[in-house]
Amino acid sequence: MSTISQWQLRAAFAVRLSEMYGREVPAYATLVDVSREVNEDVLRAQGADAERLGSIGRVTAERHGAIRVGTPRELAQVARVFGALGMHPVGFYDLREAAASAVPVVSTAFRPVDGEELARNPFRVFTSMLTPADPRFFDADLRARLEAFLAVRELFPPDLLTLADRAAAERELPEDDAERFLQLAVSAFELSSEPVDRAWYRTLERVSAVAADIGGVRSTHINHLTPRVLDIDDLYRRMTARGIEMIDTIQGPPAWKGPDVLLRQTSFRALAEPRAMRLADGSVESGSLRVRFGEVEARGIALTREGRALYDELLGRVDEQASAHPTATRGDIARALWERHMPGSEMELAAKGLAYFTYRLADDRPRDGSRPPATVDELVRQGWVHARPIVYEDFLPRSAAGIFQSNLSGEGTRDNDREGTAYDAAWLSGAVGRDVLDPYARYARQQADTLALVARELGLPDTPG
Repeated sequence: MSTISQWQLRAAFAVRLSEMYGREVPAYATLVDVSREVNEDVLRAQGADAERLGSIGRVTAERHGAIRVGTPRELAQVARVFGALGMHPVGFYDLREAAASAVPVVSTAFRPVDGEELARNPFRVFTSMLTPADPRFFDADLRARLEAFLAVRELFPPDLLTLADRAAAERELPEDDAERFLQLAVSAFELSSEPVDRAWYRTLERVSAVAADIGGVRSTHINHLTPRVLDIDDLYRRMTARGIEMIDTIQGPPAWKGPDVLLRQTSFRALAEPRAMRLADGSVESGSLRVRFGEVEARGIALTREGRALYDELLGRVDEQASAHPTATRGDIARALWERHMPGSEMELAAKGLAYFTYRLADDRPRDGSRPPATVDELVRQGWVHARPIVYEDFLPRSAAGIFQSNLSGEGTRDNDREGTAYDAAWLSGAVGRDVLDPYARYARQQADTLALVARELGLPDTPG
């Protein structure tokens, strides 16, 4: 019997999840269609330059999903399911601190980490976990009720977890088992038809709509699936022209004339979807909830810690100026600051150590017997080496929180006089049962490996710095 490798499982899962979500949320199918149209137009207009941050095949197939769970036990089970697909937890995101409204979750993203695996299929899932122990959101009584509710539910059937563990250990599954795994995994993220306890859901919703979506039901589901687009501003205009209500802004860096960095995201607004609601007397009536939406992203260059510090500093300045000048357009403020303070070319980003690149020898490098320079800047400037930007594969907590907030039914409540419960990457690693990887370390290693190869090929005594 033939076998299905992990990356093939990952690609098949992404496709099936997308098909399922398109059936459940038709506006998502429109989003995918418009994304494809925009990408084709950009490719025609820009040619090879359009593929500088990934081939059009990769960009077209690329998706990230988002799910929410309630407990460390559920998060560890999620890690087993995605581990079967060759996906690892990367990055720690605290949306409690990034959001102005009540978003009581901490998050990580499961994704491939090897360059070859990312090129094959870069599927990611942004995964958030509820924080019932944080007294700013949940008092002792509500915490106890919530934890008791979460403790008895089962999100993932035992057969799915068994198959997942086997796929992770063997890095493949026999064809029949792979099919069974895919069916179980996709169904685990479908929207359940089980009636929702209206009183319990409303209790949690008064604290946070996100908390209600996680802890007010007995299952989980995909909250959004995100295609990647090469011109997110054009997509925003086209979706609006089709009558799809978009959120007010595009989250992340502004549109400007310089290099695309990090991540820009937007979405259409969460739709009111029919849900069965169970009343206190046990009867069931039809209702609706707004929990699922359609997100889209445009990815740029991965920034170093220094580059990210500059980005965060500029965001702070945007906040200050927008507060001081409430009639000014936030996008215009951001664009002006970016053009004044952010390097305007890839070479300048690289020279200042603000972004990550891979390096390879130039085919037309000097061959006159001269000795190559010892620094990366000069190797590139003198034509010995070509630099290619490393695409940002991760997320921005403020942008994620902004998307969440834009699709909430209310602000919720939080008591900022209470001290929040501390969570960090080390805590999350323990909860998941595997290391939550540092994204900066992944990018730095990728860059360093290519520089070490350049040094060997040129016979340099040291890796160029």
